[in-house]
Amino acid sequence: MLMLSGPLSILMGAAGIANDGLFVTSTGYAYNFGLTSWGIIHLVIGIVLVVAGFGLLAGVSWGRGLGVVAAGISLITQFMFVPYYPAWAIPVMALDLLILFALTRSHIERAR
Repeated sequence: MLMLSGPLSILMGAAGIANDGLFVTSTGYAYNFGLTSWGIIHLVIGIVLVVAGFGLLAGVSWGRGLGVVAAGISLITQFMFVPYYPAWAIPVMALDLLILFALTRSHIERAR
């Protein structure tokens, strides 16, 4: 699932950097960054999500921790991005929640 959420964030970041007409800019919003700033944020988070996904597939010890941190940060940034494109941000938020559940739940079951 990390390998799905990561490229989705990368695509969102590329669209934000390109400043195409995909996103609606709102006024009076507390997190009113420029679209290029949002694009860079989503691009970096997407790359980190993909690296965490490769880490999990490779079975390295830092993969799970990086995945949890990256999915948590992605969830927060998607929540802040909802006024710009809710039809994209809300499903990605749900995907990030599923990632967090999967990564933390399997870790708890292994401890038992």
